[in-house]
Amino acid sequence: MPLVRSNSDKPGVDRAAGDPRAALLSGSPEQRWTAARRIAETQAGAPLLAEALGLEKDARVREAIFTGLASIATRESALAILPHLRSDDANLRTGALDALRMMPDAARPHLKGLLGDSDADVRLLACDLLRDQPAADATEMLIALLETESEPNVCAAAVDVLAEVGEASAVPALLHCADRFPSDPFLSFAIKQVIERLRPPASLARG
Repeated sequence: MPLVRSNSDKPGVDRAAGDPRAALLSGSPEQRWTAARRIAETQAGAPLLAEALGLEKDARVREAIFTGLASIATRESALAILPHLRSDDANLRTGALDALRMMPDAARPHLKGLLGDSDADVRLLACDLLRDQPAADATEMLIALLETESEPNVCAAAVDVLAEVGEASAVPALLHCADRFPSDPFLSFAIKQVIERLRPPASLARG
């Protein structure tokens, strides 16, 4: 009589079903997706999700991991996501950015460091994260960036964010930035538009 292999003998089936870590790291894509969602239900799951994020290649599972870390929203979960802002994979960078935007309080302590990063692409992404911060905090950090930033593309990203959340205190830094990049017509135009929006009407200024 031939031997019939039961499901319990198949690699990764029952073991993954009963062990969340095994399911997340070595299960089928469906098992990994389900495990990521279940593990995210407790803050203690952040280290395991962080471990899996560095290994996961399936886009749907990776999205579930990012969403799980964002829902946990602790310092540890933010730290797990930050390195992926440097990824060569555009989808991974976007996933990391979206996840950090979903957890603005957890991301906030890391923003100054990101804005001062040696990689211009990281600084540019950090500007986008400021859209979800309080206007006063975002303005203060973007002022500091504009005073020293050497890349016009990063300055343009900062100006774009200031157009959305900036306060009038950013006007001097914007003027200084325009002076430092006189040959960039796009940046000069964008700065002019933002300054016009941020400056109070003359009648109010006199009052």
